[in-house]
Amino acid sequence: MSRAVCPGSFDPVTHGHLDIVNRSAALFDYVVVAVGTNMSKNALFTPDERVEMLNEACAELDGVTVTTFSGLLVDFCAQVEADAIVKGLRFVSDFDYELQMAQMNSQLSGVDTLFLPTAAQWSYVSSSLVREVALLGGDVDQFLPEGIAERTIARAHERAGRAAPGEQKE
Repeated sequence: MSRAVCPGSFDPVTHGHLDIVNRSAALFDYVVVAVGTNMSKNALFTPDERVEMLNEACAELDGVTVTTFSGLLVDFCAQVEADAIVKGLRFVSDFDYELQMAQMNSQLSGVDTLFLPTAAQWSYVSSSLVREVALLGGDVDQFLPEGIAERTIARAHERAGRAAPGEQKE
């Protein structure tokens, strides 16, 4: 049985992330979506909240599970007996960074990394950019699944001290 790990922060999970997970699920028997727990000070959601959102977004995908991990990705891959790491690439600059990580991971553990180009329609979308747009009051609905968009907008309004859409600030 072939197994792959799709690691990331997923803060929040975008349509681009889900494109990579869906395509990975078509290539491997079993896919573990691994949410990193190294908290960024700019994170909108806790790792557990991200797992919950990913579980909702991936509910219809056979052979896909979602969990958190901390520490070295290669140690996590060994723990779940993964054959490969799958990473989405948006731009050449992503490749420069990801290639170094892939080579280090291979040297440390022998696990290979498979790079999938992000679908062109999502190539400019990143979680950090979506967070920034949401925090500045912009519309992020087109970049995120519906329920995740609602949660992201509500959390961004909460962080910015604004009432969420449809609510009144006290």
